[in-house]
Amino acid sequence: MRDGTLKRSTFRQSMGIEFLAVEPALWTFVRVEGIEPTNNAAERALRHAVLWRKGSHGTDSETGSRFVENILTVVATCRQQGRNVLECLTGCCRAALEGTPRVSLLPERHAAA
Repeated sequence: MRDGTLKRSTFRQSMGIEFLAVEPALWTFVRVEGIEPTNNAAERALRHAVLWRKGSHGTDSETGSRFVENILTVVATCRQQGRNVLECLTGCCRAALEGTPRVSLLPERHAAA
């Protein structure tokens, strides 16, 4: 496209109908201020989970996979909110043992607590 040998219309045809359906969303960052043009934040958020899976070779069961998903979600959420991960997980375990209300990962509840 840059050197003029491929026209935009030819490019669209080669990509198919599926591309045409989502093409406007691909340019949102141009129209809306504050939208990043890359997925760097998402890539950084997933990095810890990817490295864990690579180092541990994953899990052997659906139950193990759900546990890891939940723990990694708690860790990522706590980090994004600037919360201490160990304190949050300890609070979760304490609530389960004592039958008290569960720790919330919602930011507004954390701020009020």
